[in-house]
Amino acid sequence: MQQRQHYTPPEILVQRLAEEAHCLREQAKLLPPGAVREATIRKARQAETGSHLIDWLRSPGLKVPN
Repeated sequence: MQQRQHYTPPEILVQRLAEEAHCLREQAKLLPPGAVREATIRKARQAETGSHLIDWLRSPGLKVPN
């Protein structure tokens, strides 16, 4: 059985990525220094970067390269 792909509006995705980044940073604060903490911080940074990329792509100042 084939699954349908659902459309997620960009506003919801940006909000969800920001919330995930916040939660991951809070989790990282509770972890002792080490590989697990660094991986958690890396995931938080990736979520923040994704959120910023979506905002950048939706910005009105974005121009098509010549």
